[in-house]
Amino acid sequence: MMMWWWILIPIVLILAIFLFRGGSLRNSGSKENSMDILDNRFAKGEISKEEYEEQKRTINSKN
Repeated sequence: MMMWWWILIPIVLILAIFLFRGGSLRNSGSKENSMDILDNRFAKGEISKEEYEEQKRTINSKN
């Protein structure tokens, strides 16, 4: 019975770290800011030029 604690404790610690970091498995060094995401969406054709410019103004007004 005592041996199960040695297995359970590391699992709980790993789960806690995973949840604390936001549950993301992505590389934390590759986080995109809002303008990068907006630029990518426009480049892919997901949003029109008007939507792009409106959202860009919104993002810039928050900064």
